[in-house]
Amino acid sequence: MQNAELPFIREMFETIAPRYDLLNRLLSLRCDVLWRKALVSEINIPDKGKILDIACGTGEIGIEILQKINTGINVYGLDFSINMLELAKDKIKKHGKESLLHLAAGNAFFLPFKDNTFDAVSIAFGIRNISDKLTALKAFRNSLKNGGMLLILELNTPPKGLLLNSYLLYFEKILPLIGWFFSKNLMAYQYLPDSVINFPAPEDFAQIMIKAGFSDVRWKRMTLGIVNLFIGYKLS
Repeated sequence: MQNAELPFIREMFETIAPRYDLLNRLLSLRCDVLWRKALVSEINIPDKGKILDIACGTGEIGIEILQKINTGINVYGLDFSINMLELAKDKIKKHGKESLLHLAAGNAFFLPFKDNTFDAVSIAFGIRNISDKLTALKAFRNSLKNGGMLLILELNTPPKGLLLNSYLLYFEKILPLIGWFFSKNLMAYQYLPDSVINFPAPEDFAQIMIKAGFSDVRWKRMTLGIVNLFIGYKLS
């Protein structure tokens, strides 16, 4: 399964899609909205540029981009969950963004686009679900034009201390029960804490980005370190 999405993860997202946005708001105390805004605020691309949003889910990042960056850009949303894409399609239509936000079903390892196509690639809360992160990051880089930027938003565990203990109590004990109550899928919200806890430390993930060929890699801690925004560039 090195170069394929894990089937149970796809099935999990198909199942929880109808309650996905609600639970993101509830479980993060609506911080997920602020985190996505922070990602979008860092995007710096030419007018009429192209952005690829991988693991686009219900289209939250794409819609935020088009609301904040009004320079004739086009956003392409990619996800392996058809149910997520159906929800994204309805949301895009509601916002009147059909002509600028384009959806496609696809796999992060085999992007259905030509190399050197995009000015920016984003992925929010999706990279931790990819087993072979290095191979995926190389695919992301190939899809970028020279000078293009990669933006990755991902959950992480905060530094050691009292905050970490409280965070783990909430994340491992309370969050799965809330997630199960609203989605009726206990496995999905048991998997979430495990995937976050096992995600590399920021400095280690930054090294994976560098190994994949990205330059000027940096990251920004947010909300006491429970979320990190990583940025890197394709410079050659």
